[in-house]
Amino acid sequence: MAIKQTVRELAIFGGSPAFEQPLHVGRPNLGDRERFLERVNDILDRRWFTNNGPFVQEFEKRLAEYTGARHCIAVCNATVGLELTIRALGMTGEVIVPSFTFVATAHALQWQGITPVFCDVDPRTHNLDPERVLERITPRTSGIIGVHVWGRPCAVDRLTEIARARGLKLMFDAAHAFACSHRGRMIGGFGDAEVFSFHATKFLNSFEGGAITTDDDELAARIRLMKNFGFSGYDNVIYVGTNGKMPEISAAMGLSSLEGLDDLIAVNRRHHRSYREGLRGIPGLTVLEYDPAEKSNHQYVVVEIDAAKVDLDRDRFVRVLHAENVLARRYFYPGCHAMEPYRSNDPDAARFLPETERLCTRVMTLPNGTSVGPGDVDTICSIARYCGENASSIRARLG
Repeated sequence: MAIKQTVRELAIFGGSPAFEQPLHVGRPNLGDRERFLERVNDILDRRWFTNNGPFVQEFEKRLAEYTGARHCIAVCNATVGLELTIRALGMTGEVIVPSFTFVATAHALQWQGITPVFCDVDPRTHNLDPERVLERITPRTSGIIGVHVWGRPCAVDRLTEIARARGLKLMFDAAHAFACSHRGRMIGGFGDAEVFSFHATKFLNSFEGGAITTDDDELAARIRLMKNFGFSGYDNVIYVGTNGKMPEISAAMGLSSLEGLDDLIAVNRRHHRSYREGLRGIPGLTVLEYDPAEKSNHQYVVVEIDAAKVDLDRDRFVRVLHAENVLARRYFYPGCHAMEPYRSNDPDAARFLPETERLCTRVMTLPNGTSVGPGDVDTICSIARYCGENASSIRARLG
């Protein structure tokens, strides 16, 4: 696709969009379609659709092997996984979380009558800043939830030190972080537990689903009870629980995706490298890097935009890209603390979150995955470069 030469060719100036069909952030990847359909036929033949079927058991086993965790419990989605883990750990009162995360992290606490205490992030990593965590601990604090944002691991070691010294529970929202590592060890076995997402938008998906990993035998047994109404055996309920089970169809999709894992990561890595090269040298635009010494799924192509250097803010960049059918996303705008009910519960939260506030106005993510071709990346980069070179004209058009 040709690079746009004049401002009038941009869709916002009346031209046609660069892409006939929208390119989405998080458009689902497909695993081996034939292998998935074989598994679907197996499900239909067995007529075992849910309740810890053989594909769920196989999926759990393979996830545990991959992450190195002692236990893996597949669940219907990661939000329920967070809720189950929070409850199983006995968290109460207040729990420290980043505001720079998907709102489900906070909701999983609020839903259970626990107050999420929002903490600022390190501007370099976009993850919880441990020193700010120390400032937010009160007598009511029962735990910390770190989020491995973009699949880049939290300051795991320092957070572990803090949690142990203060007698706090520590868990990680690893929704972004399957197939990522910290100091050579796969994410999945840190803290008291970690929770993965296999939602359709994740690079490895099970249509909808999640998993909890832990090395704690008692915690794993408790979560298994809780995800199935507290049943221990056929008709023996010994614990209060809910329905958090993953169905067989989701496990079948998860297994088929898992079998193509290396190919999916290779595509993401290749696109990320192309974006990095294509956007290099544009003033004010920085593509977030991944540590080459660690494993990463490279799912997220994250761009920070410094409006003072490019003379065009993040939101205008996004508007231009949307007009071209490139559905870039603002993450995690406007921050959990600025959403309800948290905004009303703590109107002054922003004063503790200067880095979060800054990132929420600067960060966007670009399309990645198997639905994006190499030529698509080149075109997106060309549009971004044109925006950088013609910022004043675009700003005048968009207001």
